[in-house]
Amino acid sequence: MALNNAVSFTWVGHGTWKARSAKGKEILIDPWVMNNPAAPENLKTVDKCDVILITHGHFDHIHDAVEIARHTKPTIVCNHEIGVWLGSKGLDGDKIVAANIGGQVEVEGIKVTLVHAEHTCGITENGHLIYGGEACGFELGKFDVAFLPIGGFYTMGVERAAKAVSLLGVKTVVPMHFATFPILSGRPDQLQELVGPGVKVLDVKPGDTV
Repeated sequence: MALNNAVSFTWVGHGTWKARSAKGKEILIDPWVMNNPAAPENLKTVDKCDVILITHGHFDHIHDAVEIARHTKPTIVCNHEIGVWLGSKGLDGDKIVAANIGGQVEVEGIKVTLVHAEHTCGITENGHLIYGGEACGFELGKFDVAFLPIGGFYTMGVERAAKAVSLLGVKTVVPMHFATFPILSGRPDQLQELVGPGVKVLDVKPGDTV
């Protein structure tokens, strides 16, 4: 199921991915690992991490960021407000790259562009909302492959994902953010039916590497 021989993505489950760059750097995207109900047991620990990418502040995308960062000392790329919050947790500010929508940064040989994404966001501290705002989507180079949420309810479902495929013009789609909970009902085969044979929708399961 490999997309190419140089870069790999392993689906931890839900919106969390472990990736390896062409230069062998270990990347963790949206770290919800230890108590992620979709994650296979062998992926619930992170011993090495060079870069963490955080798209937004919902618990299911940021829950384990602080603990993992304290242990592995990665560079963290996120938006400004999340960066401030991470700094308040005692993380090294020199390892936090807190940009904003439209900004592009390069860490460990990887270019990351923060783009606008329609999704709510919030971080609570002791029962109080300390950050509410929009999420940032990450654009890594040109659009050869799209990693798209398809579950519905909290994100777009298969119908809107099919529209996104058309707008992006990609020929390969990796679905995510589905089946973690019963309400996330979209499935890869439903998206494949909508986009037709000209687009390959990978039928991934937690633990699979693409």
